[in-house]
Amino acid sequence: MYTKHNSASVHGVDGRIIEVEVDIANGLPQVNIVGLPDPAIRESVERVRSAVKNCGYVFPLERITVNLAPADLRKEGTAYDLAIAVGVLTASGQLQTERFRDTLIIGELSLDGTIRPVPGVLPMVEEAKKQGISRAFVAPGNAAEASLIGGLDLTVIAHLRELGDEEAGSPHVDVNDRHVTFAKVFQSDNEGRSSSTDDDKEIPRHSDQENNHYDYIEVIGQHHAKRALLTAAAGRHNILLSGPPGTGKTMLIRRLPGILPPLEDEEALEVTKIYSVAGKLTQGAVSLVRERPFRSPHHTISPGGLIGGGSIPKPGEVTLAHRGILFLDELPEFSRNVLEVLRQPLEDRSVTIARTRAVFRYPSHFMLAASMNPCPCGYFGDDSDRQRCGCSPHKIAAYRTKISGPLLDRIDLQVEVPRPSTFLSATAGLSSSQMRDLVMLARERQIARRTTAGVSWNSELQGRALHQSARLKADAELLLQQAYKSLGLSLRAHDRVLKLARTISDLQDSNTIEAEHVAEAIQYRSLDRKLELI
Repeated sequence: MYTKHNSASVHGVDGRIIEVEVDIANGLPQVNIVGLPDPAIRESVERVRSAVKNCGYVFPLERITVNLAPADLRKEGTAYDLAIAVGVLTASGQLQTERFRDTLIIGELSLDGTIRPVPGVLPMVEEAKKQGISRAFVAPGNAAEASLIGGLDLTVIAHLRELGDEEAGSPHVDVNDRHVTFAKVFQSDNEGRSSSTDDDKEIPRHSDQENNHYDYIEVIGQHHAKRALLTAAAGRHNILLSGPPGTGKTMLIRRLPGILPPLEDEEALEVTKIYSVAGKLTQGAVSLVRERPFRSPHHTISPGGLIGGGSIPKPGEVTLAHRGILFLDELPEFSRNVLEVLRQPLEDRSVTIARTRAVFRYPSHFMLAASMNPCPCGYFGDDSDRQRCGCSPHKIAAYRTKISGPLLDRIDLQVEVPRPSTFLSATAGLSSSQMRDLVMLARERQIARRTTAGVSWNSELQGRALHQSARLKADAELLLQQAYKSLGLSLRAHDRVLKLARTISDLQDSNTIEAEHVAEAIQYRSLDRKLELI
């Protein structure tokens, strides 16, 4: 007998419906799974066999063929276990096929028949809704996540035995009836966190260092660096802080998430899907991620770990930082190969990974924030009676040339963070809430231009949209032309100065770009010239 049921897989960060076909015929007892399965799927035969027997059903002693269609798409993972078990039981006449018609079936089986959650349920259920599937069977651990996509009759199945009872399984999950407070979304894996709550609750702020309690009011002095970070946050510009050890570079950047605006609805769905695919959503998530991710990988990371990879590619750090911040602390300590793979994601805002049978595309629209010392020992240009730089010119050159010119050209703000000359008398300046209010003001001006410019942030402006949105006064245009010639800026750097000047004028609630705005934008481009001189 032949039956067919719907399951799903993840292709990149999008769901794909997979038809699980099961045919039982006379012949020697054996089970064959075809359709490019990975080892985890092939092993599902033993999980399904044991679960079926331990739940009081009979596993057929006949020739069983399982086809996962489309057959030319490579499949991986354990999400097909429950669908294969349902196919075997319906094809052998132990369950009614009609109950599972027009139903998405997702879940991993344990040997006793317990149904376990699987990663990537959110994009799977979203794709099922697009394909017109009206119902979904999921494990209890995936119920809240699947309920984020409305419009489907969601049935929670905790055990394989429940399939034999027409009334078994929990009904559609209503988030409001669950009374679940959702605080932390991401797993505590020291790789980056975010959070969200019910709509009527204030959204707490989290990052990979629990810096939701950190505030720029705690930073004494460093007003120039704080102004640069404010500008970077307002237009989502890439930023690099350079200075000797102990001047607060890392501390300043780790407070950056506190002044960013929350995710919009479409952005929140994108980020939540990515973390669902990566398996980094905790069980019981009852709301979309509403805060921008903050990722801070260690400098020993590989190129594949940064941009994604594998035989069946998985999202890398640039994708996990999508719509948020990718923080690279001690930038020259990363290998040059790792840094160079950032060039294409910074320009295209996506990563394309090609494999023999498929091409995977991952979004990577992130804001790059980085810090570095001026030399290996860290004290070049900051000599004092107690600390002196002992690095040779060759060492300094080798250290700094790890950051290539093309990569540095893509960083809009290159800011020196010197050691404060005075400490006790220095003032704190703006708090994070005050800076966030300024960011939101600039954000509102950018949203107002979105219809004509076609983009949401000043850092995304290019071509005709850039020159229409960033109109210069005569003296400002003359100053930019002079800087382009005298400073030897590239065409890319010229446009990035123009975008930066547009953001600075937005922060000052100005419709036109003044000469002072261009001057401030130009002075943020000083570090790349200094690197070339070493």
